[in-house]
Amino acid sequence: MRIGLLTEGGYPYVSGDARLWCDRLVRGLGQHEFDIYALSRTERQESEGWVPLPPQVALVRTAPMWTAEDGGAGYGRRARRRFAECYGELAAALCAGNAGDPAEALGEHIPAAEADRFGSALYGLAELARESGGLVGALRSETAVRALERACRAPGALRAAREARVPDLLAVAAHLERALRPLSLDWYEDDGLGSVDLCHATSGGPAALPGLLARHFHGVPLLVTEYGVRLRTHYLAATDAPPAVRSLLAAFHGRLAIEIYDRAAVITPGNAHARRWQERCGADRAKLRTVYPGMDAARFAEVGESAESADPDALVWVGRVEPAKDLISLLHAFAEVRKEEPTARLRIVGAPAGPEGEAYLGHCRALAAQLFPDEAEGRHSVGDNPVSFEEIGGPELPTLAEAYAAGGVTVLSSVVEGFPISLVEAMFCGRATVSTDVGAVVEVIGGTGLVVPPRNPRALAEACLALLRDPERRERLGAAARARALELFTVEQNTTAFHGIYLEIVSHTPVRRVVLDETGEPLPFAAPAEAHVPGRWTDPAARVVARGGPGWATDVPVRVGSSTPATEGAR
Repeated sequence: MRIGLLTEGGYPYVSGDARLWCDRLVRGLGQHEFDIYALSRTERQESEGWVPLPPQVALVRTAPMWTAEDGGAGYGRRARRRFAECYGELAAALCAGNAGDPAEALGEHIPAAEADRFGSALYGLAELARESGGLVGALRSETAVRALERACRAPGALRAAREARVPDLLAVAAHLERALRPLSLDWYEDDGLGSVDLCHATSGGPAALPGLLARHFHGVPLLVTEYGVRLRTHYLAATDAPPAVRSLLAAFHGRLAIEIYDRAAVITPGNAHARRWQERCGADRAKLRTVYPGMDAARFAEVGESAESADPDALVWVGRVEPAKDLISLLHAFAEVRKEEPTARLRIVGAPAGPEGEAYLGHCRALAAQLFPDEAEGRHSVGDNPVSFEEIGGPELPTLAEAYAAGGVTVLSSVVEGFPISLVEAMFCGRATVSTDVGAVVEVIGGTGLVVPPRNPRALAEACLALLRDPERRERLGAAARARALELFTVEQNTTAFHGIYLEIVSHTPVRRVVLDETGEPLPFAAPAEAHVPGRWTDPAARVVARGGPGWATDVPVRVGSSTPATEGAR
């Protein structure tokens, strides 16, 4: 089978999001062939290059989301009129009714006519882009801004849109231009996404947009995987925007999410938390298949098989240092722990996430120094703070597994969390855990650890004390946690699940090519789901023709598994 893997800011780039699970998926499904279509987020990401690719990757095409060139395409009067009509319809769909209302933006109470209006406008722009060589210049034009302004001032437009000023309109138009850049790519020809058996988008939003167009132009089925719901990410990131901008962009991303979920053959959330978001955003429950992220358990095997820890009185926190991890509450909770257990220690292991993380780490260090003055045995000796801030790779913690092995209890104190990767790593290591009830934590833990409310230092302290004082309970919970992680969260279960989903989708997809034998008669079932697996599944003398004669039809014999590895850049 030939899979078009669609990514945005991820695989195959070295610093990409979801790079590890995509790489493990491709390597784990060696019986399939992968064409990678990647959208990069920054110039630095492109300059850092790609990860080594396995032989089953036959093609890589890339395009930047951080910049776009007009390409000098000229638009005639007819094309300009079509663009104004389609863009105007798109803007009207964003401004209509209560499109900026949170309930409607999440897919609730949206009339079918409005959803169809958005989809028709989107595909109209895509068809125009395909005919005219791109829409970058048109999306940046005064025509686009004026169409947006007319939609905002039209009768019945939502209140926030009617209050939009010129700077707001310019900001929204610029955001829409960036979000719609995939429309102008040359990926949708017969030798591109039109030739794959299945498109697999590794997230919603821009990554899934090429999959929508491949489905529209060629009937290619679409699979969408979201380990973090893209619409939720947008809502969390747009809190500082003016009300009009926030409302219009929420309407756009909400409408796009609905269109993606409606057109996808199968949607695979990474956990029940993401699944609930997708259902509220309009996803059909019958299309949803929960597939947990696959993680490498081998590097934690040695620690996991040993119940010993370097310091059974130590609490260990591992992750990226940022405000969402709420280390402030953890420090206050540890202050309560120290009152009851004077020998307890707290080891915070992780690097700051960007400038905000650097500032937050400095604040945490200052609070730790204030809460725990250096303890010294005598007046002239140097004390030691029971809280340490460390990073992986130092002499004491050379590997991630040894960080979890450094203590008896692993703690997660987050106030915002999607799929808690550090929690699963601790489970692989056989560690008892104390976590806050956020995101998919309860689903991941499944009764093998203690869970407390977020932003509650007292409850967090009591749970940590309960495990520090009971070694047998720690060992029992740690063993149960490791068994659960090995059953649900390994690479093997992830690749097996996707292999089955690939076959399921293709088996329900109408055949887009008709295979004829030597006499010109059709061969039923001559193009099975595994037609691209090395071996002769079809008659070597058979030839492929098309119903209606689209451009990808060929009259040469089918050569099974005859793709040539190549890399190609796209604008």
